[in-house]
Amino acid sequence: MKPFNTHTGLVVAMDRANVDTDQIIPKQFLKRIERTGFGEFLFWDWTQLDDGSPNPEFELNQPEAKGASVLLARRNFGCGSSREHAPWALEDYGFRVIIAPSFADIFYNNCFKNSMLPIRLSEDVVEELFSRAAEHAGYQLTADLEACTLSDEHGFSTAIEVDSFRRHCLLQGLDDIGMTLEHEDKLLAYEVAHGIG
Repeated sequence: MKPFNTHTGLVVAMDRANVDTDQIIPKQFLKRIERTGFGEFLFWDWTQLDDGSPNPEFELNQPEAKGASVLLARRNFGCGSSREHAPWALEDYGFRVIIAPSFADIFYNNCFKNSMLPIRLSEDVVEELFSRAAEHAGYQLTADLEACTLSDEHGFSTAIEVDSFRRHCLLQGLDDIGMTLEHEDKLLAYEVAHGIG
């Protein structure tokens, strides 16, 4: 897993609440077992018109959204089923930071396990960020996990809250397997002492 320290990226504002995991990555694309290759299907039903052509109104289809790596959304992002494919698709597309007033719990936890930083901010602060994104072309935000801050180049800065365990894992690039491998020497010693393997 890639470590996350500081990330500065282009913001795409998705003015939608209750975006569920089936909207993030529809069920027909869940046949793969790898974590890669899902980005092209991200928000599939919204990216396409009925005739299969790109939907010019969809946020990620806008020319100014090309290369965005910070997603700004409304409350309850990632609700619905617990599929881990949703953060896989977002990360594969290129997102590293997701900002919303609230997230579904399982989705929130899965983001940390997939090299992304989900940031919960108040409705008022999220509203301010939506206004700033509309006001400034090519709007960018910087998430600094070391300092626990989120800022822009136009005077905005706020503290972000990340519990210490998740922060440590993301800074070090540790998923569940990586955390286990931190104790590889002790595991091997135990196996030798007990005749395992």
